[in-house]
Amino acid sequence: MLLRPIETKDNPAIEGVIRTVLTEFGANKPGFAWQDPELSRLSTVYQSQACCYLVVEHMGKVVGGGGIAPFVCDRPKVCELQKMYLLPETRGLGFGQVLMTELMSKASSFGYQCCYLETIAEMKGANALYQKNGFKRIDQRLGNSGHSACDVLYLKEL
Repeated sequence: MLLRPIETKDNPAIEGVIRTVLTEFGANKPGFAWQDPELSRLSTVYQSQACCYLVVEHMGKVVGGGGIAPFVCDRPKVCELQKMYLLPETRGLGFGQVLMTELMSKASSFGYQCCYLETIAEMKGANALYQKNGFKRIDQRLGNSGHSACDVLYLKEL
């Protein structure tokens, strides 16, 4: 497994991963990341200051990824864990934990105090990973992520 920053050449592959996983969980519709216009150009989107997107490569193939970026809300220094997905055949191999650890390390190094995320209950493995890594469920959205169909919200103090 190789974990590295996204490059322009990775855009089609990671878009394919995201769309595959969203379809798997029935989230290939409005209200989810499926409709995000930046899916085809993530390498550009995550070049801004205080954000990053990492891809997971296994046997020469992009099999997942995840990012962090500033999140606008009424709390200071909050980032959002964004577009973290792994193809089904790579789940359970520890790749998600490695990715999560590195993203939280980067979030801390950027000076964020909290990390927010939105997901769906059907993604049981992802929810377990978030909870294992100190994310606590919250009842109210911190701001407008554009993903109104997500039904599970988390916050982690960094």
